[in-house]
Amino acid sequence: MRIRILCIGRMKDGPERTLVDDYIARAQKTGKSLGYRAVEEIELNSSSKDDEGQRLLAKHDKGILIRLDERGEAWTSQDLSRRLARWRDAGEDAVSFVIGGADGTSPLVAAAARHTISFGVQTWPHKLVRAMIAEQVYRALSIEAGSPYHRE
Repeated sequence: MRIRILCIGRMKDGPERTLVDDYIARAQKTGKSLGYRAVEEIELNSSSKDDEGQRLLAKHDKGILIRLDERGEAWTSQDLSRRLARWRDAGEDAVSFVIGGADGTSPLVAAAARHTISFGVQTWPHKLVRAMIAEQVYRALSIEAGSPYHRE
């Protein structure tokens, strides 16, 4: 199964970019031994909210779409780990985590999303959300691998 983080906008070099790249590299390494084919970030540009939705859905293609939004469900790291393993074992092709543009995701993306999750009721800058989802994917895979990274 592939794990994708689909984002609107390009992140410039800086501490957030370094964090995202580091966590994706760690997740990719940990995930390979667990049967995950790829962990990747895909950045997209768009001209409008509708265009955003179409571009995000085109990159998602198939599998499970998870939208990140402050009004979503709160999942624990263990929840995410169990769900990823269950979806992989069920033969899902991919899981895509979607971070919309400044105005959120389009109704197209909201309708296509199987789940909407939140990192709390606060509004977070997109750069930090990218770092947070990349870290949570790495943490979820580390939990499955039995790594000491996650402490209960």
